[in-house]
Amino acid sequence: MLYLDYAATTPPYPEVIDAVREVMASYYGNPSSIHRVGIEAERLVIQSRETIANLLRVKPGEIVFTSCGTESNNLAIKGAALAAGKGKHLITTPIEHASVSEAMRQLERQGYRLTVVPVDESGAVRLDKLKEALCDDTILVSVMHVNNEMGRIQPIAEVARMLKAYPKALLHVDAVQGVGKLPVFPAELGVDLLSASAHKFRGPKGVGFLYRREGVRLEPLLAGGGQEHGARSGTENVPLIVGMAKALRMATSRLDEAIRRKEAFRRIVADGIGHIPGLQLTGPADGTGMAPHIVHLTYPGMKSEVVVHALEKRGMYISTRSACSSGEEKPSTTLEAMGFDRSRAVSGLRISYPEDYTEEDARRFVAALAETALELRPMLQQVRTGRRS
Repeated sequence: MLYLDYAATTPPYPEVIDAVREVMASYYGNPSSIHRVGIEAERLVIQSRETIANLLRVKPGEIVFTSCGTESNNLAIKGAALAAGKGKHLITTPIEHASVSEAMRQLERQGYRLTVVPVDESGAVRLDKLKEALCDDTILVSVMHVNNEMGRIQPIAEVARMLKAYPKALLHVDAVQGVGKLPVFPAELGVDLLSASAHKFRGPKGVGFLYRREGVRLEPLLAGGGQEHGARSGTENVPLIVGMAKALRMATSRLDEAIRRKEAFRRIVADGIGHIPGLQLTGPADGTGMAPHIVHLTYPGMKSEVVVHALEKRGMYISTRSACSSGEEKPSTTLEAMGFDRSRAVSGLRISYPEDYTEEDARRFVAALAETALELRPMLQQVRTGRRS
């Protein structure tokens, strides 16, 4: 069996599971309590915040703990918009995760002006169009780091440099698919707000964080006791916060080697796809501009879920797109934004994997994919014949 849906979620490191269990059993105090049991829990939160901040090369006070990437994105976008003084203009792209795009649409319905900047055929944001969209009324630009569906890395540093001419405009980056998998240093990138989620880098589900550059104001989405420097009220989930810090430390401790191994896996899979009739690789075969942990392809004329279930019978588990939208039959908005026709936009398949899968594992998957494509070819012929009649 090969689980190849690491972009959806990852199995926690065994050490993370042990850490969460230990903290849940022994450090159950409320971090806001002033007695010894509470202070012990608070100490773990402080240590976890320092660990994450050090790994990202930022200040501990710039890390805000949340429940997930979705909450981090919503806090960044809505919190920044509501805290802004003058200005009602927001900018994003058509390939963002739903937690970004829907948050933007909610603000648009409340009277904010929204510009959706196009991407090119590779999935990269059009910097020329972004430059045209920026104006003195712009208060927030949100561009993801790594596209969660097809793996395109976005030119975040270039976007940040462009925004220097607009000091009122904040830059938010959804880095849920980047943190723990690629080098991510928000301050060096010039980012104001950056979202992450623990279960994407082998940490526990139900916890994430938001990097908020010192001095950036956010209107809290949750009213309450003022935890997390007033940005996010609610008792901190100490066991999961500790587990997240441990997972990030483990993921980044061997990052260069992990990237190298993933790139080797990617090369074999991408090359294999190129030799299977009917399949089309998304992006360049050599991986230029693409994240090392995601391979995307399309099978025009074939529903993607049919391929997913056929591979499942062979012990191979992949996905169609973001887990938040899997099962939908409508075309992928990401692929449509890249200029794909409907037959490709409804047939996308995402393969995502860890660093400890071997090159032999990659070849096993390619063989299973080739068998699956051959098995489904008669069905494809029936579909095409039906269209012609």
